[in-house]
Amino acid sequence: MTRCGLCPRHCRLEEGQTGFCRARFCRDGMILPKAYGKLTSLALDPVEKKPLARFFPGSRILSAGSFGCNMSCFFCQNAGISFAGEETVTHQMAPGELVILAESLKPSDNIGLAFTYNEPLLNPEFISDCIDLLRPRGMKTVLVTNGCFCLNALDGLLEKIDAFNIDLKGFTRGWYRRLGGDLEIVKVFIAAAAAVSHVEVTTLVVPGENDGEEEIAALSSWLASLRPDIPLHLSRFFPRHQAQGYPATDPDALKRLAQVARGSLRFVYLGNL
Repeated sequence: MTRCGLCPRHCRLEEGQTGFCRARFCRDGMILPKAYGKLTSLALDPVEKKPLARFFPGSRILSAGSFGCNMSCFFCQNAGISFAGEETVTHQMAPGELVILAESLKPSDNIGLAFTYNEPLLNPEFISDCIDLLRPRGMKTVLVTNGCFCLNALDGLLEKIDAFNIDLKGFTRGWYRRLGGDLEIVKVFIAAAAAVSHVEVTTLVVPGENDGEEEIAALSSWLASLRPDIPLHLSRFFPRHQAQGYPATDPDALKRLAQVARGSLRFVYLGNL
């Protein structure tokens, strides 16, 4: 039995067994990626869609997704791939092929590659290999992640990323436990990323769960303690996946929470309005 050290779940896997995330498995006593080069989504998006408000605004970025996630959010907005496996794969691309495609889109204002849609850090080997080919071409790498990963297992990958959007799903340990994550691990990840790269943070505001003014005040105050210029995106929730009984976030309530966050942070944006 081999333990995976990539995220705080630390799955213990028998030979041939796949972890909770559906994207890593045990072979010959090693934990390896199942998703290397396997894509479920590929699109040229505005960089603001990641969302990144203060990283090359007005440009576009080739966005690639795979399958699997190490958390279990009942309101997942991309459950079709995050809670799925290899059956959802639509493209098989080596790093060189993906990078050549990204470079060919420079005339369409493409600045690089974004790894997004599902949880990309389940496949750090592929990301790293793509970056090694992308950087000499003067192109950028963006990572959209839940940040619930052990830094010592990422082998210096954070320093190679040009910009992050990191989900900070709330600011209580209990909420994170319900979602299958660890708030303290995410806070350590955000702090480490903010020390080496451009970081923006997104919080999906779920009515009756993480929408209290005190919680948003504490969240934004903590972000400001790292850097008050970290942009925070407060995003409107719509019922998805197993959260069909929840109402959508009230836009006026979201605007009030934004005012609370602006008491600590310079840049607060509203999403999904």
